[in-house]
Amino acid sequence: MKISIDAFNADRAAFDTIIDVRSPAEFADDHLPGAVNLPVLSDEERAEVGAIYVREDPFKARKIGAALVARNTAGHLQGALQDKPGAWRPLVYCWRGGQRSGSFATILSEIGWRVGVLDGGYKSYRRAVQAQLYGGAPPRLIVLDGDTGTGKTELLHRLADRGAQTLDLEGLANHRGSIFGRQPGGQPSQKAFESAIAEALRGFDMQRPILVEAESAKVGRLNIPPVIWGAMETAPRLVLDICAKARAAYLADAYSDLVQDNARLCERIEALRQYHPAGTITRWLELAEDGAHEALARTLIEDHYDPRYRRERNRHGRRVLAEFNAAALDENGLRTLADAIGNYLKTLD
Repeated sequence: MKISIDAFNADRAAFDTIIDVRSPAEFADDHLPGAVNLPVLSDEERAEVGAIYVREDPFKARKIGAALVARNTAGHLQGALQDKPGAWRPLVYCWRGGQRSGSFATILSEIGWRVGVLDGGYKSYRRAVQAQLYGGAPPRLIVLDGDTGTGKTELLHRLADRGAQTLDLEGLANHRGSIFGRQPGGQPSQKAFESAIAEALRGFDMQRPILVEAESAKVGRLNIPPVIWGAMETAPRLVLDICAKARAAYLADAYSDLVQDNARLCERIEALRQYHPAGTITRWLELAEDGAHEALARTLIEDHYDPRYRRERNRHGRRVLAEFNAAALDENGLRTLADAIGNYLKTLD
């Protein structure tokens, strides 16, 4: 049974399992939310069949491909699918809803399972994401703004726990949004980042405000999609006003994983040479070597980050709804800020 992307999005609960039968590399690049990968062709097999199709004979390629699909499907039936009951209902898709998903679905249907095949495959899903994030209606955003080290990401998480709608772009991008922001595991692909944003938006009440952290147009190497970036550029702001001393103490703790790896920390400092004199870089490296991480954070704040943010703010006017301050960003300070911001957001619902 063919299932349109609109029907899938309207009633995802109709399917017990979403199965992506594309190769592992295709799946890793991006996939439907919640999908599991049961490839009917491995990366190597897909390349081999494609080469035969182009260089030798399409019929030969289809014959070899069919044999491989049958063999791999048998492996899944004896493995991941062996305990599925008769009432189990999967949704199957491949790149464009063609031979791979059709072959897999046919075998599953012959067993007796009620199988849906996503019409248009992954490409139909990708088109829907692009339509939403490149040309759709902008969401109602409020930007949580503040200088480096004001705990914006931490506050987003605390506000989400208090019932606020928050869009954590840095979390979805697996990057902390600065030259020191690399995270273990690296960043997802641009497509996967966009899919994660679209999925997060799907869970929101679009009549209520969505709080998002102030960012540049990129989070690490990933571009914030146009609809979101455009909404961020014009959104009103809640501003955090925290002194440099408190921010430095917070950063030294929040980046504990980085400060415990001095080689990686020094590598990141070296990346700032294009922006600062050699003497400044040398001083920062010495602070890192000495383990003076709070002092290092303080000078990075005052000599690198704050001047750049100040210039950016001076270039673009921002409508500020409210300002919030705290003497420290310890547990009590963060809790107090989250409570104050959360209470303010309730007045905007």
